[in-house]
Amino acid sequence: MTLRIYNTLSRRKEEFIPINAGMVKMYVCGVTVYDYCHLGHARAYVVWDMIRRYLGTKYQVQFVQNITDIDDKILKRAQERNTTMQAIANQFIATYDEDMARLNIAPANVYPRATESIPEIIDLIQKLIDQDYAYASGGDVYYAVQKFPSYGKLSGRKLADMQAGASGRVDEQEEQKRYPFDFALWKSAKPNEPFWESPWGNGRPGWHIECSAMVRSHLGETIDIHAGGADLQFPHHENEIAQSEAGYGKNLAKYWMHNGFVNIDGEKMSKSLNNFKTVRDLFGYFDPMAIRLFILQAQYRQPIDFTEDAINAATKGWETIRDGMLFAADFGTKLGWQNLEVADRNSVADAIAGFEEAMDDDFNTSVAISHVFELAKKLRAERNSISHAGKAAASSEVLLREWKALSYMTEVLGFVADICDRKTSSESISEVEIEALIQQRIEAKKAKNYQEGDRIRNYLKDKGITLVDQKDGTTRWLKA
Repeated sequence: MTLRIYNTLSRRKEEFIPINAGMVKMYVCGVTVYDYCHLGHARAYVVWDMIRRYLGTKYQVQFVQNITDIDDKILKRAQERNTTMQAIANQFIATYDEDMARLNIAPANVYPRATESIPEIIDLIQKLIDQDYAYASGGDVYYAVQKFPSYGKLSGRKLADMQAGASGRVDEQEEQKRYPFDFALWKSAKPNEPFWESPWGNGRPGWHIECSAMVRSHLGETIDIHAGGADLQFPHHENEIAQSEAGYGKNLAKYWMHNGFVNIDGEKMSKSLNNFKTVRDLFGYFDPMAIRLFILQAQYRQPIDFTEDAINAATKGWETIRDGMLFAADFGTKLGWQNLEVADRNSVADAIAGFEEAMDDDFNTSVAISHVFELAKKLRAERNSISHAGKAAASSEVLLREWKALSYMTEVLGFVADICDRKTSSESISEVEIEALIQQRIEAKKAKNYQEGDRIRNYLKDKGITLVDQKDGTTRWLKA
């Protein structure tokens, strides 16, 4: 099956064909660095990391993600803390890097900053003015949206409809515009704000122009994939298209991709609803890989609902996957894998076929992960068999192939497991303690103290241990 991607621009799935064979140029809109990352950020960057990883199994990927380090919100935060815009930006760039590393998100090839791209931004604005797509007014520069006939092609919005729905309110900035929906490319400096010199006076760039300049500077005039959250489709990405395609006369991107929203208990995540959860808050309660699994269990374009039940289920699911991933560390030597030929991707083609078919269908991780669970559960069953029966049900060769297939899938999905960090409930209790409790339960049942027997069973169940009573009166135990 060939890879198919839903293109927001065409509103349908299309076969993915890179502009240049064997190479993918991908640009992702990054964070505005004035606060800690929230779950919405985590969802977006886990998704684009997963997509980048899967594309990397087929192509060489150039992955660029910008950083907006000049913005009204950053300036406001700097004023609140009596510090500089640069200090605020550097602080939250550092915390962003820490959070993304814990989610095992691979670094971009380049992280261009808006403040480091001022010459390119000024050049593009001047080009738009020269071609009559933009105009200076009162120290600001605006893009004339009516000059770009296809404005609205990404979002499906029409200027006439937007004008009909406008409120009619006019502020000082609106008076400087020729048309209400013209947007700022350059903003004149206000007192006590950082600024850069330009042909139109001291000021700073508007938000949208930054990405247009950075895309061209680092990837060229036309790229394969431009990606971001659904909330960026309009106006940010719409305005990027208008700027870049008017300025350079070429399509900005062949494929436009947008990830869905995160809801908190059924409501869209927002500060006004007081359901704004930072990622590092969640790290205090949940394994980062459980959060990653929660995010990837839904297809990337669909909304996801963050609930206590959902994240607890993801935590249990991650324990299953992690046990499968650590199977080699736990049993590889015992099974003699060091003497077996290491299986390559071709030798596990059948095992990963269903996974890749799901991924080729617009990165449908909700189905792809079901194949991960299937293999992880098999390996967990073999783990129990080796632990309690002394041998595996399948041959060493079969188990090696299954583990290699699982390893390929989990690498694509970006999961990482460290045997030193394994902290499942079942590991908080030793085998000696388990056996002692089982014996106490047997004695309790003999004394017809069934309540105590049930208490012990439930206690062990909470620890991740399942008891299996045998016909001969003995009891086996398994990790749940």
